[in-house]
Amino acid sequence: MTKYFIYILLMFTAFSCSKKIEIDEKKVFKLNRYDNISSLDPINARTQANSWACNLIYNSLVKIDNQLEIQPDLAKSWEISEDGKTYSFTLRNDIYFHKHPIFGKDSTRLVNANDFVFSFDRLKDPKAGGSGGWIMNNIDSYKAVNDTIFEIKLKEAFPPFLGLVSMKYASVVPKELFKNGNKEFLNHPIGTGPFQFKIWEDNVKMVFRKNPLYFEYDEKGQRLPYLEAVNLTFLPEKNSEFLELIKGNLDMMADLDPSYKDEILNPIGDLNPKYADRLIIQKVPYLSTVYLCFYLDAPNAIDLKLRQALNYGINKDKIIKYMMKGQAFPADGGFIPKGLPGYSAKSGYPFNPEKARELINSYKKAKGKIEPIELTTVQEYVDICEYIAAEMAKLGLPIQVNVVPGPTMRDGKATGKFTLFRANWGADYPDAENFLSLYYSKNFAPEGPNYSHFKNVVFDQLYEKSFLINNPDERAATYQQMDEIMMQTAPILPLFYDQTTLFLNKNVKNFSMGPIKLLDLTRVYKE
Repeated sequence: MTKYFIYILLMFTAFSCSKKIEIDEKKVFKLNRYDNISSLDPINARTQANSWACNLIYNSLVKIDNQLEIQPDLAKSWEISEDGKTYSFTLRNDIYFHKHPIFGKDSTRLVNANDFVFSFDRLKDPKAGGSGGWIMNNIDSYKAVNDTIFEIKLKEAFPPFLGLVSMKYASVVPKELFKNGNKEFLNHPIGTGPFQFKIWEDNVKMVFRKNPLYFEYDEKGQRLPYLEAVNLTFLPEKNSEFLELIKGNLDMMADLDPSYKDEILNPIGDLNPKYADRLIIQKVPYLSTVYLCFYLDAPNAIDLKLRQALNYGINKDKIIKYMMKGQAFPADGGFIPKGLPGYSAKSGYPFNPEKARELINSYKKAKGKIEPIELTTVQEYVDICEYIAAEMAKLGLPIQVNVVPGPTMRDGKATGKFTLFRANWGADYPDAENFLSLYYSKNFAPEGPNYSHFKNVVFDQLYEKSFLINNPDERAATYQQMDEIMMQTAPILPLFYDQTTLFLNKNVKNFSMGPIKLLDLTRVYKE
């Protein structure tokens, strides 16, 4: 069989000369980002494109696995004080920064606890201009107890805190590269991750090479990663990305564009058989819920019976199957999406048009004619909202769809201008508290994210109690109870939980992606 090679021009520092390196193509992972990467500084890992690249280069104290469990990363263990406010992390003693001449003749050095002090100082410094400083808001202090112990004290107990420090914002970087500002770091970013930076031509390509000093090994004792390089291109058109994928010039494509959805998927959302010889499809939950929100403090607020009727009256499976080609999970539970501890199918309203009709007729008997309800949405979701209006009209509930621009929608839902509107909420960190905070009474919009103005004393008490629960199973059970309490009042109509749809070349092995949608190529290989 002919052996294929890819040639990558490796551009090191100003002190080394350029040279061509011959790499077996089977050890190069090729992907595209249609949205450009704006920064490789982890404190700016706000966008998905930035966080994907940063996850290849950097490590944090802990990490989240695909089951959303906290796992050791650079910290091999940790202890949490009884009051939930002090976290003591014990670092591994075999972590090296990527090689760089700034480290001297050895070209690298071991990571220690003081590196985390420096990295956290950068993260909270407004002059650094990072987008992740908000994760420091509840941190009272932090220090290096010694080279291997890093201690963090919180202002208030916050059980999801480990999820926050797993984010790429909290990655460790070496202070040596910042002696004269951050220019040297931006030119050649250094981390501890499985891949190290080599080339970045803005809007053209980016190349990472295998980190030969990476600390992780597989079960057979082989040092990870298996791949020798990662090659990113920046084709701006999703259709071009699709064409490159089916030609074999890319190894992966994430998510779909309407321009080729009908080409690559069959009518029920499975892979078109014509591509079955070269591609595989993976569908995984993504921590985001799309829903309709009722503003409960509106002068013409929608009655509970009608809110419940809407929840019973919509066939979400049909929306997913026929309007979205299976590219989501029907919201059969409450607001907490599938894949996140605290999700409960018991929270939801099963499709029951007869129950919906019964509630509508009961309302009419008590209060008379129903005035048309205005459902506000943006253009992207107008087809789904019009379907909802048509289905509810059959049951006797009139709905008028109002389409507004995105900025108008954002302003209107924050200021209570809309009685009923489409919304979505994605997790900032992988804990259900992030979703349930939308229904805490002290978070009323516009100051907070409680757009519905839902208020319930028991819910608030459980929300506050959850901050004192360190046991993950007990906390998940409390979240589940809160979700069920909230849904009894029906301040929302959950429509669907988002999913990530991945298309992979069949020669890609051992690839997986979790609900937080981070790119991890540490154990990926190609046949």
